[in-house]
Amino acid sequence: MVIIMAVQLLAIGYAAHLVRKTKYSIIWILCIISFATSFAQHLLHIFSEGPVNYNLFITFDVILSACLVVAVFFANKLVNHINDLNAQRERLSKQLLSTVLRTEERSRSQFAKELHDGMGPLLSSAKMSLSAISTENMNNHQQEILKNSQFVIDEAIRSVREISNNMSPQVLMDFGLSQGIRNFISRIKSLHNIDISFETNLHNERFDSDVEVVLYRVVCELINNSFKHSGCSKIDISLILDDSVLQLRYSDNGKGFNIQSTTASGGMGLSNITSRINSLNGTLKLTSNEGKGMRASIDINTKPEDKKINQRKRRWKKR
Repeated sequence: MVIIMAVQLLAIGYAAHLVRKTKYSIIWILCIISFATSFAQHLLHIFSEGPVNYNLFITFDVILSACLVVAVFFANKLVNHINDLNAQRERLSKQLLSTVLRTEERSRSQFAKELHDGMGPLLSSAKMSLSAISTENMNNHQQEILKNSQFVIDEAIRSVREISNNMSPQVLMDFGLSQGIRNFISRIKSLHNIDISFETNLHNERFDSDVEVVLYRVVCELINNSFKHSGCSKIDISLILDDSVLQLRYSDNGKGFNIQSTTASGGMGLSNITSRINSLNGTLKLTSNEGKGMRASIDINTKPEDKKINQRKRRWKKR
């Protein structure tokens, strides 16, 4: 009993220390009263010489039980408060991430516009100037220099157009997600010997710009990762709209990788994909085995408000 009383004294001291640490300090005050009541009860039991006063012990038990019940009530409020704070922190984190991605896309678009509207006309003017030069009085060496200069300018114009398109794909902005992905795949296939199949039930549907840009960037990131790291020869992509959910399925026949070790090492490609999907409250599932390629399954609700309404209906039915 002496050990129990010593533990109770330690608990009283620690609870007193926690009174100013949390929002609901009354929990720790009630705990102090409960431990003090139990300590007094044990103290009275040790030093009482006469018959046991059961009424006094019952009074102690009532006080102790009442304090514990009220403490549990406030502890439940504290838990709910903590859950609300965590939910708010998660919402703020997603809003911040979404803002960062929007800012990044605006910067990309602005840079692409300045590059296209600034460098493009200058290079075109240089090309026209070189084309106006007469080659009649030139020797073979000078004509070769002129041809090389024209070739370099043509390559510069093509590079500017390519960079501008990669920074802010105009096809995506003008014609939507499916056409933007098709355009990117056709450019990849023209540059590299790789078989890429793309299936979709989308036609002219348009979605929120965040959804279109994120999914487009994710597909580009996945294809680039497969091309650079997996050594694959075939990629299969499907983009299906089921009700209001966009379902992206991606797979390659490459060498695969260890997901746990890649995640732990902080791979930028996987991290970027995860961050982008999280910004839309989407779900991402990756499966991969070494020597057996990789698969990615992504679901994004294009109408999040529908999801909230359905959740409210379920709660109402349960009630």
